[in-house]
Amino acid sequence: MLLQILLALVLLIVAIHVALVAAIFMQWEWFVRLYFRGLFACLYRKRIVGLENLPSEGGYLLCSNHVSWLDGSLMLWFIPRPVHFIVDASNFRSKFMFSLSQVFDSILMTASPKSIARALKAGRDGLNQGKVIGLFPEGGISRNGQLQAFRPGMEKILKGTEAPIVPVYLDGMWGSIFSNSGGRFIWKLPQLSRRTLTLYIGKPLPTQTPVATVREKVQQLNAEAARCGGTRQPILTRRLIRSLRSSGRGFKSVDSTGTELSGKTLLVRVLALRRTLRREVLSDDETNVGILLPPSVPAVAVNFALAFDRRVGVNLNYTVSSAVMNKCIATAGIKHVLTSRRFMEKFDFQLDAEMVYLEDIKDRVGLFDKIAGALGGYVFPAAITERMLGLQHVRPDDILTVIFTSGSTGTPKGVMLTYANIGHNVDAIDNVVRLRKDDTVLGVLPFFHSFGYAVTLWGVNTLSAAGAYHFNPLDAKQVGKLAEKYKATVMLGTPTFLRGYLRRIEPEQFKHLDVVVVGAEKMPIALADQFEKRFGVRPVEGYGATELSPLVSVNVPPSRSVEKFQIDCRECSVGRPVSGVAAKVISPDDGEDLPADTDGLLMISGANVMKGYMGREDLTVEAIRDGWYATGDVAKIDKEGFIHITGRVSRFSKIGGEMVPHIQIEEELAKAFCEGDEDDQIRVMVTAVPDQKKGERLIVLHLPSEKTPEELRKHLVAAGLPNIYIPSQDCFLETAEIPLLGTGKLDLKAAKDLAMELTSAVAR
Repeated sequence: MLLQILLALVLLIVAIHVALVAAIFMQWEWFVRLYFRGLFACLYRKRIVGLENLPSEGGYLLCSNHVSWLDGSLMLWFIPRPVHFIVDASNFRSKFMFSLSQVFDSILMTASPKSIARALKAGRDGLNQGKVIGLFPEGGISRNGQLQAFRPGMEKILKGTEAPIVPVYLDGMWGSIFSNSGGRFIWKLPQLSRRTLTLYIGKPLPTQTPVATVREKVQQLNAEAARCGGTRQPILTRRLIRSLRSSGRGFKSVDSTGTELSGKTLLVRVLALRRTLRREVLSDDETNVGILLPPSVPAVAVNFALAFDRRVGVNLNYTVSSAVMNKCIATAGIKHVLTSRRFMEKFDFQLDAEMVYLEDIKDRVGLFDKIAGALGGYVFPAAITERMLGLQHVRPDDILTVIFTSGSTGTPKGVMLTYANIGHNVDAIDNVVRLRKDDTVLGVLPFFHSFGYAVTLWGVNTLSAAGAYHFNPLDAKQVGKLAEKYKATVMLGTPTFLRGYLRRIEPEQFKHLDVVVVGAEKMPIALADQFEKRFGVRPVEGYGATELSPLVSVNVPPSRSVEKFQIDCRECSVGRPVSGVAAKVISPDDGEDLPADTDGLLMISGANVMKGYMGREDLTVEAIRDGWYATGDVAKIDKEGFIHITGRVSRFSKIGGEMVPHIQIEEELAKAFCEGDEDDQIRVMVTAVPDQKKGERLIVLHLPSEKTPEELRKHLVAAGLPNIYIPSQDCFLETAEIPLLGTGKLDLKAAKDLAMELTSAVAR
């Protein structure tokens, strides 16, 4: 009986497919639509957000993102009215596909100018006839999930019409077999459960809306989708268990002390450490736990042990004073700080918390702790280990960590980052940089730095790469040895770190280096040239902030680029926003959105925006406005979506009512200081002090130099800077060193304090 039923189902399916083929060639549109609606309803769940934004009558241009082969067909399922897509004719060469395009009255276009002109005219005529014309303005399928630049063709379609533009974002197809996730289409394991696809529909835009603005609106819908969707991947701790168990016998986590652990061995030790900490040190009601360790295998294990115990690990900044660290401890309500005696011998901290030394904990790991770790790491299925740890109760908006800001402009604030925040960053790195099994990432960024925490801690260990850690990023000699020993291919750092590596690391030590991404400060082109000349790999810039988990945008490293139709790396920019993140610039005066290529205050929205500042709801409300985080940076976004950082609000002085940018003056002075010298050390910094007459007065802090203040002023004049940008001779102050933070960024607060001190001394 069962065999007869199965046979009947097979015959029915065959009959339906035969009928479909016949209907396509007979152009029975109603039957073809019915077939695809039924098929998609079986494969996917459908959601629509903003359906009320679709015009019920009249023509309009539908502009959508494009990440999979099915996007056009799916759009016909989502949109109530028939949509006539302008599509690439090369995808419809077979008789069957051509007939299918005719059923839906698609507008086919080849690469020839005449064909393009005919397609654009057909689209324009369709709009004037009240039809819905569909367009994928990127001109091709995105290979990395990022929204690419929009082509200018839509302007030609809309010319001579009054049709509105409707931006839409189809969410949920990235990661499917029809997308390029994982670096390939089709040939990968499909997801067995039904995907939920959501179409986000924006408000109609006027016909004359610039292409860049339309792209920005689609990107904002992408950010809304990411914000509402949380994380589609399993929670980070659950992903970590699977990653460590499947990483093989090779090393997964190593450091410069000689510790080398495979993924499974690391998991066993983390599980044993979790049990020991829970029994010997931490109380049940203790949520936030301090960590005072440099980047190393023990620091990796401690962070993961706390996460597996569903506690919040707070990595403390060991480059600040005891007073500042105690403020952080008080803010987070920390009772215990996990550290090591060997590390603490280098410092003289007096902290308001109980210090717990890993050397002591190691001696208290019992036999049952080791057995439990071995069972969870080697024997039990991952799902059972997860349930034993209670990880199924963790939610995307639960706090994973608190990272205190660097304090470059004031007292550090505790940034609460969730599992969804860090998970989004891990996915973004995977999509853009595409870490591989043969990659080894140099983990020189401290874990109290958000980039180090998100990428070199969680990203490396939940993805397929390995991590090689060293406690001091400025220790170029040891960094070079570590890179050479473990054949490091990926490095994340700052321009300050790169300057040291240029002088002290041999090219042979970096010969395997394939990807270098820098952030935290602007990278001079001269530095990129020198690094490429010496090591054969050109650094690219990214951008982020602690409050943004931290990644916002990044240029795709040339060796990892998979885009065929688009530019995805632009020097002097910090790249395009990663998928799930939107950027815009607003006027500092009235908060109005500004058009492309206009300087303004940079605002960021998306799945990466922090939960808030710990214990400071007032500061949270001030920083996040209607879901948009105010970065404090001045930037412009070009027409293709690349972000260009031009300054920082705190790095402008208002002199005589005019805003004067410090960075522009610094860049010109740096040229004067470095004439004929390839040493790219930071030698000059511009800050300001109060002035009774003009509000503020520019101060130039510089290292000892043969250049006189008058010569430096003449250089600024020759560079064409306005008079108001040129400091007076008595405002050039020599100092033994330029104030820097432990992360390599300029210490703006310390610089201002130093300027105040030096100017007061001069006055006396």
